[in-house]
This record gives sequence, structure tokens and C-alpha cells, in this order.
Amino acid sequence: MRSMASRLHSTRRSCGRAESVASTPSAPKRRRPARLRGAALQKAMTHLAQADATLGGLIEHYGTLPPERDGRPAHDDHYGALLRSITNQQLSVAAARTIYNRMLERFGGHPPTPEQILADDPEDMRSVGLSRPKIGYLRSLAEHVLAGELELDRLEELPDEQVIAELVAVKGLGEWTAHMFLMFQLERPDVMAPGDLGIRRAIERAYSLEEPDRDTLERLAERWRPYRTLACRYLWRSLDNEP
Repeated sequence: MRSMASRLHSTRRSCGRAESVASTPSAPKRRRPARLRGAALQKAMTHLAQADATLGGLIEHYGTLPPERDGRPAHDDHYGALLRSITNQQLSVAAARTIYNRMLERFGGHPPTPEQILADDPEDMRSVGLSRPKIGYLRSLAEHVLAGELELDRLEELPDEQVIAELVAVKGLGEWTAHMFLMFQLERPDVMAPGDLGIRRAIERAYSLEEPDRDTLERLAERWRPYRTLACRYLWRSLDNEP
């Protein structure tokens, strides 16, 4: 746990930031993108089908996809979403669910707060199935949140590139996690995840490409703008492998 001196330092730093913000005109808040529902979703599907015949075939085959928020944390629970992302990294769906549920049981049936993560003994936390690196990542997330270095309530207001920069500053949160957070937590409509193995495999199969590199994937995805997130969801669905 942090010493009293470090807590005071964090408090002073947060206060200093608040004073600085108060002394400058506030920027207008970024509006949350409209969710793709109903007519907006049909418009996006039509756009993708017209822009890319291969993707159009997937859309015709799978039809309308279920809402992307099904089974996910509440849209304003950004900390819970990141906590779950770290826990689930590099695990099968079944293993991730088991370990996450064990962690909930350890903390009284609810996701642990940053304070609870830092107060718990790292070695004891391994009993739920978490590796030492993942426990370190969870503690890094907790420390960044408590120190005010990751202001979760501001992420809604930031452009995609800045959200990624804020998240990858936390140990254990890489580009892939940031892309998933943009897609499924902030519901940004135009995100491509070129580093996702499922996207790569789905594109190889659907477009008959052999080991396409990142540049090839990103060039291909340009035709899907401004609905690259939905395009990725159809590619995942073609493998029955949506994150």
C-alpha cells in the first residue's frame, strides 16, 4: 500500500491539476457517438455491403448482429471493463470466465475497487488463478486510477488516438486492449484492430490472402470507414470468435 507521503503527493498533484483546469476555459465535451441501432444500423450494413462485396457476403449470411453490449460491463463502468480485460488476456473464454468469477468471489461478489486491489496481498491473489504479471497489471491500473493519472471519466471526451495513449500508459494495457475498449466500452463506430489475430485470420480466409501484414489490413479497412468497428464484428462472427 502507498505511504502517507505518496498519498499526500497524489492529492496535491490532483489539486494542482484541478486548479489549472479551473483557470483555463473548458473545452466542449465530446458527444458520445450515436449507437448503431435500428435505421442507423441498417444504414451502416448497407454502406459496408456496397463498399465491399466480400463483407457484403458476410452481412447477407449472418444478418443483423446482436447488440455489442450484451454481457458486458455498464457503459459508464470503465474501470470494471479494464479490470475484466486484464483478467481475460490470453485466456480462452471458458478459462477467463472461471478466473474472473473466482476473483469476484474473493471480493464479496463484486469487482474489486482500486483500493481493494492494492490492499490485498499479491501472492494471495494468485489463488484465484491470476498470474504474477496479471496481478502486477491490476495493481498498475489501480495505482494510475487512484493517482489521477488515468482519469476514466474523461475518456468519453477524448478522440480515439488520445484514449489509446492514455490506456497504454498503464502497464499491461496494450494497443489491442485499447482497441477493444474503444469498440465495446466506448462504442466508437470506426475502429480497426489490425493487431487482433482473429481479424487477421478472418481476412485471410474471406479475402484469400496469405499472411497479410498490418499495412495490407489497414488499407483494406479504409473502404469500411466510417463503420470499421461493425466490419470487424462481422469478421469475428465469421470465425465465431468475437471478443
